[in-house]
Amino acid sequence: MQVPAPIEYERAVSVEHAIGLLERLGEEARLIAGGHSLLPMMKLRLANPEYLVDINDLHAELGYIRITATQVRIGAMTRHRELLESDELAAVCPIFRDAERVIADPPVRNRGTLGGALCQADPSEDLSSVCTTLDASCVIRGPEGERTVSMDDFHLGPYETVVGHAEMLTEVRIPVRPRGSSAYAKVDRRAGDWAVAAAGAALWVDERGTIADARVGLAAVGPNTTGIPEVSAALRGRPPSDEAWSLAGAIAAQACRPVTDSRGTADYKRHLAGELTRRTLRAAWERVREGGAA
Repeated sequence: MQVPAPIEYERAVSVEHAIGLLERLGEEARLIAGGHSLLPMMKLRLANPEYLVDINDLHAELGYIRITATQVRIGAMTRHRELLESDELAAVCPIFRDAERVIADPPVRNRGTLGGALCQADPSEDLSSVCTTLDASCVIRGPEGERTVSMDDFHLGPYETVVGHAEMLTEVRIPVRPRGSSAYAKVDRRAGDWAVAAAGAALWVDERGTIADARVGLAAVGPNTTGIPEVSAALRGRPPSDEAWSLAGAIAAQACRPVTDSRGTADYKRHLAGELTRRTLRAAWERVREGGAA
């Protein structure tokens, strides 16, 4: 039977309290919310924190979805289930509902959080790909105050982020732009499993119907969830078409860096990255034409 190493436990009652606990307890302290990623790693002794700071009571402070005409703000303690069920979020960012429909199972979705998903920094993590696709920014708070970093800079490598000692992710901010929509798709071995490969796409058009901008975020095909600026550069100024989606798919397949493992060969994953890029861009374009509906 696998069990974690002995730990000390504290329960935070506010963001400032959590930061104070992290500062006092030292670098061997870890935050825990849903715990569906951290606890299995602790059982396998892949993670060995000396202290756990439980932040579930912070849901009242950090569990929210706030939408304006120019920005979506989501608190880090917002649960997967809340992201899935929010019709307001699906209306402006349908990619969230696409992704949440294929994430794990109800127990995980009821407890797991957006902040926990991003801070786990798993290369196969769906919501990291979603936030990369949407050009999100991450708000990080610590003893010295608050700072904001882009999703492109948030992950330093597998299971590593820019969140430092005595800091915590508090909010994700997503710009809202007119005449755009998004979509997400993944291939997994069984329902709710980690992806063999996954792709998110967001697309915006100008008044003439030409592609003003496009973004693609891949998961499970490299050391990080990956944005592909070459796709954006190739599609800007083109008319939406199957030829444009095929070009983007070819670029995505070439840009990713999958490895052969029990989920499939590198060539197979590269093929999936290209195909899923094509599918999600096409789906995003269909939603733009239909008015952005989920």
